[in-house]
Amino acid sequence: MPSPTASHVVIFPFMAQGHTLPLLDLSKALSLQQIKVTIITTPSNAKSIAKCVPNHLDIHLHEIPFPTVDGLPKGCENTSQLPSLEFLLPFLHATKQLQKPFEEVLETMIKSNTPPLCVISDFFLGFTLASCQALGVPRLVFHGMSALSMAIIKSSWVNASQINSLSMLDPVDLPGMKLPFTLTKADLPAETLNSSNHDDPMSEFIGEVGWADVNSWGIIINSFEELEKDHIPFFESFYMNGAKAWCLGPLFLYDKIDGLERSINQNQNPSMSTQWLDEQSTPDSAIYVSFGTQADVSDSQLDEVAFGLEESGVPFVWVVRSKAWSLPGGMEEKIKDRGLIVSEWVDQRQILSHRAIGGFLSHCGWNSVLESVVAGVPILAWPMIAEQSLNAKLIVDGLGGGLSVKRVQNQGSEILVSRQAISEGVKELIGGQKGRSARERAEALGRVARRAVQKDGSSHDTLSKLIDHLRAY
Repeated sequence: MPSPTASHVVIFPFMAQGHTLPLLDLSKALSLQQIKVTIITTPSNAKSIAKCVPNHLDIHLHEIPFPTVDGLPKGCENTSQLPSLEFLLPFLHATKQLQKPFEEVLETMIKSNTPPLCVISDFFLGFTLASCQALGVPRLVFHGMSALSMAIIKSSWVNASQINSLSMLDPVDLPGMKLPFTLTKADLPAETLNSSNHDDPMSEFIGEVGWADVNSWGIIINSFEELEKDHIPFFESFYMNGAKAWCLGPLFLYDKIDGLERSINQNQNPSMSTQWLDEQSTPDSAIYVSFGTQADVSDSQLDEVAFGLEESGVPFVWVVRSKAWSLPGGMEEKIKDRGLIVSEWVDQRQILSHRAIGGFLSHCGWNSVLESVVAGVPILAWPMIAEQSLNAKLIVDGLGGGLSVKRVQNQGSEILVSRQAISEGVKELIGGQKGRSARERAEALGRVARRAVQKDGSSHDTLSKLIDHLRAY
């Protein structure tokens, strides 16, 4: 058992950028509370993590080797290194071999009389629960999603057989849950709909880590109470032993506790994208375009995005991950004074906080939604995988902080969104009445989000209560 005076937490992120970054932000938030943090990770991931926490002396990295397994490229330690999402399941199974070295780290801490208050580990690292229980250390699970999305997914998992009898566009009713938007079967992640299929390997894995999830001591949520309070009790009802959900977000704001300024003057070495944005004289006139790090977007769909952005007449910064795709012929000349396409890593939070950015064409990963909300930037929602459709419904229909692009219903086509739909959506978001209303709503949500992490804010207070509970455990 941790001693009442222990001030040490172990954090074990899943090896994917969208899962790791919020837990690094949580590490910084804990270090500001004089909590020592040990981050367990693998050698390749440690290099990138170390660059994110250079000024936090209370954050330490402990490396454990990533296993070599058949079916995975050699040296692959992060989902960003996977050739395609077909390799995700072998990667997930490979992480289970980290259990023994993880236990050895915990045992060493306990034997040296420095037991952690708790372990905070990713949902996908379900094996950590058995290790923590065996050693008497509370395990808190981190999903990287909103409480609302998690509640919908858990309820849908339980009610999968009834939901699967519906057509894709039929409304879904979840017993006991009041939703802020109309939910359809098409909005639910494929893994959720396959939960009753015992022959589906991914669903089998999700069921396995899901059991560890609901038996955890608590749940860390990267969101804020003002956004989630109506859904928390229903969400907590899926957990055993009275586990509590702790809304601590937006986690990245603890590093700038004085709030977010819509400028980049503090950056001494501005990037190409921020230099380009500095040249845009009109506030809220440009759109930022990024589809995250996981979804694969076809070349033909990227062509449509290029044509749609060009036809919109709106200035844009577009992050393209594909190494093989190139602009359609003649397009470079058309957009050279009005658009910037970048393929290297960008500081998304910095771009969204720039005065020139008036909208975000986004895949609606939860981190991106939070970053856009905090910056007061409305979203043009284009969900692609996982729970992104639920996030899109929340920000557009539930909160009014964005618009949706029109997608074609023929899923057999590589082109899901036409250039016309992109052009019309961008123009409406940046210059239309619906876009102005969404921007006003996004700005109001941003004020609430920023207040949450400040002194006496809901997330700030919840973090203090969590530390007190763990010390008393």
